[in-house]
Amino acid sequence: MPLFLYRAMNRSGRKVKGDLDAPSLDMAHNALQRRGYSRIKVKPKPKDLLEGTFLEKKPSSRDMVVFSRQFATMINSGVPILQCLQVMCEQTENNKLRRTLYEVRNDVEGGSSLSEALSRHKDVFDALYTNMVHAGETGGVLDLVLDRLSEYIEKAANLKSKVKGAMVYPAVVTVVAIAVIAIILIFVIPTFESMFADFGGALPLPTRIVIDLSRWVKGNILLILGAAAAAAISLRLFYSWEKGKTLIDRWILFLPVFGPLLRKVAVARFSRTLSTMVSSGVPILHALDIVARTSGNKTVEQGVHRAMRSISEGQTLAEPLDATGVFPPMVIHMISIGETTGALDSMLAKIADFYDDEVDVAVATLTSLIEPIMIVFLGIVVGGLVISMYLPIFKIAGTVAG
Repeated sequence: MPLFLYRAMNRSGRKVKGDLDAPSLDMAHNALQRRGYSRIKVKPKPKDLLEGTFLEKKPSSRDMVVFSRQFATMINSGVPILQCLQVMCEQTENNKLRRTLYEVRNDVEGGSSLSEALSRHKDVFDALYTNMVHAGETGGVLDLVLDRLSEYIEKAANLKSKVKGAMVYPAVVTVVAIAVIAIILIFVIPTFESMFADFGGALPLPTRIVIDLSRWVKGNILLILGAAAAAAISLRLFYSWEKGKTLIDRWILFLPVFGPLLRKVAVARFSRTLSTMVSSGVPILHALDIVARTSGNKTVEQGVHRAMRSISEGQTLAEPLDATGVFPPMVIHMISIGETTGALDSMLAKIADFYDDEVDVAVATLTSLIEPIMIVFLGIVVGGLVISMYLPIFKIAGTVAG
């Protein structure tokens, strides 16, 4: 349905503006009049060139948090769902989310439930979101579920940003180090080489090694870049293979430095997601299936699937999770107690809160550990290259002084 931009005066005499969808310009004008607006100006909304393409900006975590909280507040205040959706359509800033909400509103108006309408837009509302909304509709606690969703999205986004922060720093330092070393080998050392050729005499061994390395890098730069690109593509293809992804995901969790951090992130994400879904009334097997698909790690996913089989056979959740080697004994013990006492959701929430704090500590520790390692590495490599180039100068200076 076409979108129209409007400017008008409301019943209180205040100027308002926004957009709405309607079959035609006249019907848009009539719809605004029915709201009690006056001095109405309506025009078709210009089409965004990126609309519907992969370049269109997707809703951020912040967009989804704001939408969920505002939606929950309006529902809690007794505003009908259709009216809530209309208000959200008019005030949502992200184009993709706004366009999606217009379609959701039209589907709900046509007789679909809210969860059914949301499930048709998997690129905006994932399985976790739509299943929790369905549970909220069924249990008559949609406002509560939307509040939980907004809290979950916010905490998940914070967790993701912490991990990115921990990974970006060493990646940036590594790239800068490689660039500096490449510049020295390709551009700086050949200048010294031509200068040493005029001096004559034998060069010290470290200098000869560095000059030979510089010649090799300069002469094979395309081969080196090609090999690096081939390695990156091969790794990506290997990771897209089911067994390859399983091997890499398991190896990542047990890395010497990053492994402990990633394991804590995996435990926090699993606990937070499952707790949010179980407390919202999503059946445990269905919740576990969604948790497995959104875990982001094959080792955790396989462990959760084993847990699903275990529960369907009347056994416990804790034992299959213990077999993965990812979940610490404390977590397994707390989950087991939660199952026994019937307080699994609250126990999982406590685990998630604890491991969120643990991730903070792990990120700080990782940063403080990596920083001196990177500085020492750069000092040794760059310092070694510079000293090896100055050795002949020191030798010549000593000969002249002697």
